[in-house]
Amino acid sequence: QLQASGGGLVQAGGSLRLSCQASGNTYPFSAVGWFRQAPGKQRELVAGISGGSTNYADFVKGRFIISRAGAKNTMYLQMDSLKPDDTAVYSCAADRSLARITTLLGGLNELDAWGHGTQVTVSS
Repeated sequence: QLQASGGGLVQAGGSLRLSCQASGNTYPFSAVGWFRQAPGKQRELVAGISGGSTNYADFVKGRFIISRAGAKNTMYLQMDSLKPDDTAVYSCAADRSLARITTLLGGLNELDAWGHGTQVTVSS
């Protein structure tokens, strides 16, 4: 239902902008978010947004910005000052509740919509 794009290879200190688009005729989701998973590591929340509320992981505060387009079913993740530790597969998800996104313990398929990720690789 969701498709992330915009990943790639970038040098440390560089920037990337990820996009996430919902496919088909879907109602506007109340909340959307980005997750990431690096090889051998657990999935972690990167950022979430619902209305005027945003939630960022400490490790991206001041470097990443989550936003939504006017249609609400398109979202972005602007990533600046990238570090090699940011290397991961980034996935987007959407749900009726920001709290369900930020407190997710199970799989992304527990949310209302989710998609396959896009690879971000940051070289040192």
